[in-house]
Amino acid sequence: MPPRKTPASPLAPAAPIAPAEYAALPVDSPERKRLPLLMRRAWYGLNQAFRRSIVHAGATPDQYTVLRTLHETPRQGITQSELTHAISSDPNTVGALVERMENNGWLERRPHETDRRANRILLRTAGRRKFTELRDIAAHLQLRILSALPEERREEFLMQLADVADKCHAEAQAAAQKKK
Repeated sequence: MPPRKTPASPLAPAAPIAPAEYAALPVDSPERKRLPLLMRRAWYGLNQAFRRSIVHAGATPDQYTVLRTLHETPRQGITQSELTHAISSDPNTVGALVERMENNGWLERRPHETDRRANRILLRTAGRRKFTELRDIAAHLQLRILSALPEERREEFLMQLADVADKCHAEAQAAAQKKK
């Protein structure tokens, strides 16, 4: 078999690789599909598509994620720390996001009943209306994106993606523990 040529550019299409040959490639080979790049490309494309789909509503994808998370939590709300964990973000980003959304009248902070340092974040009526306005846009976009897969494989894909996300989180936690 003649030696394989590496594409001139990472964006240039490569010639098909036989499954056995592909399996023998190192995990970081330029000819291999690589998890970090694919996940970033998928997230970025989805985020941009959603951002452009909801810009008319005066909201961002991160704000929708907060609205949805609060919509799906008990009526007494959740703490900012719980929200940070639920949406896989960092405390500073969530703090700024919550403040902007509170200024929009979409949510409110109330003192926590047992922890004087914490507040509960609750959805206000305007936030529920905004969530309802955006929900159909989000659902239709998800269906269009998932149409790249045969219908019978979509749920399995989402479950596997959840497993990958959980493993990424576990690896991040393990790396943080090693630093200590």
